[in-house]
Amino acid sequence: MSKFKPVLFFIAVLFLAFIMTANVAHFDFDLWARLIAGMGVIDGGHVLKTDFLSYTPTHTWWDHEYGSGIVFYFFLKHFGAYSLIFLQTFLIFTIFFVINLIVKHRGVNKPYNFLFYFFSIIALVGNFASPIRCHLFSFLFFTIFLYILELARSGKYKLLYLLPLLTIVWNNLHGGVVSGIGLVFMYAVAQILDKKPFKHYIFSAVISFLVLGINPWGWDYIKFLLMANTMARTHVAEWWGLFSTHQLFNQIPFKIFMFAIILLEIFTFKKQGVKNLDKAKYIVLLVTLFLAIQHVKLLPFFVISASAFCYEDFIAVLESKLPKWTDNFTCGLILVICLVSFAIKKYDIPLGVAAYPHKEVEFIKVNHLSGRVLVNFGIGSFVSYKLYPQNLIFMDGRYEEVYYDDLVPLLDKFYVVKPGWDDVLKKYPPDIMIIEKYYPVYNLLNLHKDWKNVYDAEYYAVFVRADKVKENYIQPSNDIQYYKNTLFDTDIKF
Repeated sequence: MSKFKPVLFFIAVLFLAFIMTANVAHFDFDLWARLIAGMGVIDGGHVLKTDFLSYTPTHTWWDHEYGSGIVFYFFLKHFGAYSLIFLQTFLIFTIFFVINLIVKHRGVNKPYNFLFYFFSIIALVGNFASPIRCHLFSFLFFTIFLYILELARSGKYKLLYLLPLLTIVWNNLHGGVVSGIGLVFMYAVAQILDKKPFKHYIFSAVISFLVLGINPWGWDYIKFLLMANTMARTHVAEWWGLFSTHQLFNQIPFKIFMFAIILLEIFTFKKQGVKNLDKAKYIVLLVTLFLAIQHVKLLPFFVISASAFCYEDFIAVLESKLPKWTDNFTCGLILVICLVSFAIKKYDIPLGVAAYPHKEVEFIKVNHLSGRVLVNFGIGSFVSYKLYPQNLIFMDGRYEEVYYDDLVPLLDKFYVVKPGWDDVLKKYPPDIMIIEKYYPVYNLLNLHKDWKNVYDAEYYAVFVRADKVKENYIQPSNDIQYYKNTLFDTDIKF
């Protein structure tokens, strides 16, 4: 059994990553803008630096995720929609494969306890709830950086000079690259505290910072990158705190994992004492824990760090107290569940009928309702992807990459009907609106003399100006399969 344990272990990790990815309800809201950016490079031959999708004022398109868009569009164009699901599965699997390399490098005799990894992966369910997102590349590179830094602590300091090369790639895939540079500085601090060689770490971090200028925008991009990584995104739920009102009863698997790790490390710390403290380990754990509590989007950094550093403590403390059959049973159970799931469930393209206004967009398209479309910024890039050039949008999830700061507060007042709710209609008058029916403004617009509800579906409604209402409208298809088949169809051309 021990001979086949690594094989069974990695198969179980792969299957669990796939099940977690394939059971999501819909694709990420920002995917469509990423595909447009990738399309611009692959089909148009250039990085898109100016916006052409919006009717509101925009600045330079500082696309800190353009490389991810290239990857996503390449897979979609050449391998189809399902490849995006398989790509996310592969990235999650690779993250945990590298974590396992770190665990083995740290000298653990039994690195294939699936029970621990099961809870680690489940802790990420809330963050990997839609395929596929650009920040997965940051989580993967963060894990690779962690592995190289652990190898360097063994005296292989020259490996640190791989980090600037990786930084160039990472920087052009996702703006989370700053977490990698921060990680190098954390290790440098640990080396200083341990009175061990630290110059290679400092040099590597400095060079990594300097090569951030290697991107399509040059040095000006670094100013944006620093701003984007420090700005307050008070209107975006995934940037809220772990224990904020909205997130208090969310992310339960992660919270269980987090508290279990904290208890485990308190016990380990008391047992080992300050003298034998692994300073790099606890600096990284404390910093990533702080980031996770501050912003739920960043909690995977803590899961990765805890999985790499705390596995050995789990083995030392808990494995001897658990029945020997527990780990094999868990691994086998996951494999059985996955196989049964494959046998009885039909995996299909996640359409997300509650999340996306598929029929409403089709209604606008087939009735040739051209003009400015006001939509919530979360679904804005989807509307652009499906309706450009027939329609321009108010804004989308590119947020600070493209738009000025005044737009999101205007939307917030509008949707929840705060004083001055109609300022957005006066300042940036739309021709059409797609409104979620659970917002208070939906009821207000139904009574408004200047707007007419021309298509009212289950989750969204389409409003047009009262003076532009037609007598008859073509109704969109009710065939769900039609929307799945045409989900990635677009009229955008380069």
